[in-house]
Amino acid sequence: MKVRILGCSGGIGGHHLRTTSIMVDHDILIDAGTGLGDLSIPELTQIDHLFLTHTHLDHIACLPMMVDTVGEMRDRPLTVHATDAVIEILRAHVFNWLIWPDFCEIPSIEKPFMKFQPLRVGEPIALDGRTITALPANHTVPAVGYSLDSGAASLVFSGDTATCPEQWAEINKIDNLRYLIYECAFSNREHALALTSKHLCPSALAEELKNLRHEVELFITHLKPGQIELTMLEIEESIGKFRPQMLRNNQVFEL
Repeated sequence: MKVRILGCSGGIGGHHLRTTSIMVDHDILIDAGTGLGDLSIPELTQIDHLFLTHTHLDHIACLPMMVDTVGEMRDRPLTVHATDAVIEILRAHVFNWLIWPDFCEIPSIEKPFMKFQPLRVGEPIALDGRTITALPANHTVPAVGYSLDSGAASLVFSGDTATCPEQWAEINKIDNLRYLIYECAFSNREHALALTSKHLCPSALAEELKNLRHEVELFITHLKPGQIELTMLEIEESIGKFRPQMLRNNQVFEL
């Protein structure tokens, strides 16, 4: 399994800042932020499955345009995997014929460009030898993280989350965990904002990592533009023993 980071920023503002989207091999996506927009049309047509963490714009921005761009070039619908709550929000507020057409009905209900597939937290989904499992998360809207398991090794992506003991309980059950991608959106000076928006800052991340029971390679995602250097400095000062690394666009993990 090859996992490629298309975007991992908490915002935009330059060619190196793309919001969250992760490609698994050539046919699976985790989230559809602006990083997805850098793929070519042939690459977009190969994507069969999209797993969403939640419905905030930085994680779904390119989904409507991707379906519109390549829907007619494909012989089957894009399957969007998400919790019932996420699907309900998308139907009501995005694919509602006001913000964007409902591609679950285009070109016909019988043969749509897109279909929703509800998932449940904790239930593994097997796709050609790869297992993807939604993990609990704690955010301002219904949200999950994901575990990606090749059989040989696993990668966990926290998604957007604040303190979440339930997620750590599931992470600690993964015996073959190799990579942990965890969010830290704000610097410590924005501690109050992090609490309100249910994100982490370095001091909060340090507390969260006390729950980790595995030796892993740790990568930091969702850093806010304008605070990247400060936040990473504070992370190094508070959790340097974990050898944290900043996640970067086009980084590739082999599992």
